Amino acid sequence: MQQAQRIQPEVPASESKPAPKGSPDKWAASSGYEGREEELGRAISMVLKTLSMTQPYPHETNDALIKSHLNMIQFAKKHGMLKEMIEHDIETMSPIMKRVGKMIEKTGNKEFALTAMCERTGCHYQLVLDTKIEPGKRTWVSPYRRVLAASTRIGQHDLTEQEIHEVWVKPRIEGNAKTMGVDIRVSDWNDDGVVTLELVD
Repeated sequence: MQQAQRIQPEVPASESKPAPKGSPDKWAASSGYEGREEELGRAISMVLKTLSMTQPYPHETNDALIKSHLNMIQFAKKHGMLKEMIEHDIETMSPIMKRVGKMIEKTGNKEFALTAMCERTGCHYQLVLDTKIEPGKRTWVSPYRRVLAASTRIGQHDLTEQEIHEVWVKPRIEGNAKTMGVDIRVSDWNDDGVVTLELVD
């Protein structure tokens, strides 16, 4: 997956910067986390602790969220409740999706739908660590493979990635799109694990 690159503006060394306006504290360098240093430290510690776990497989920062998804889907499959699971999730998300739908209706910009389901929510970017963003399109690789390989090997789950895509990922996205009043095409399962969402005109 191609990584986005930050482009640094070129500023000639001899070019003087304009005098700052306002108080000096507005001019000073800022991390944006002033007053939240302790919280930031705990977050960094959690990331380092997670990434340091390499047995029985190298952990990524989405590990706990993936396991939570797998346990939920496995429970629903075992008890014949996959349909109810999807309906419940869509219903739970409906207040947020309806609000986004009003934004789309007001502006005519359907891109809000993709942003709401990907860049705007930690439910996506904490699960999928790398999403390619294009106008009217989002692409990522299914994040379940690494954990699923380990959990199925020891008998925790009997799911496949294709099954997860077909009973959870695809119907959930399609249901949320319907709530927002837009059509979104979700790719069928491919063995390379690439998932694509596209706005349908």
